[in-house]
Amino acid sequence: MRTCRVVGPLWAAAKHPAFAGRPLFVVQPLDASGRDVGPSFVAIDNVQAGVGDRVIVLTEGTGVRQILKQGDQVPIRSMIVGIVDHVETA
Repeated sequence: MRTCRVVGPLWAAAKHPAFAGRPLFVVQPLDASGRDVGPSFVAIDNVQAGVGDRVIVLTEGTGVRQILKQGDQVPIRSMIVGIVDHVETA
């Protein structure tokens, strides 16, 4: 899992049927301090996230397939599974 920021929506006129009806977002990974780290990537939204939200992204395909319950051939690897309300550090 990774903490990311939702950069913006992504629309695709042609896509695999497994993506049909699922919102797509570009997300930017964040480090522990909330700074951008690494390249952005695409994730489907499972929690009604919005642009600018800090989110938890599951980036492991098997876990995503288990949540979607669509079998083993689903080509979705990244899914937004939570919205971060508050981060507390010591």
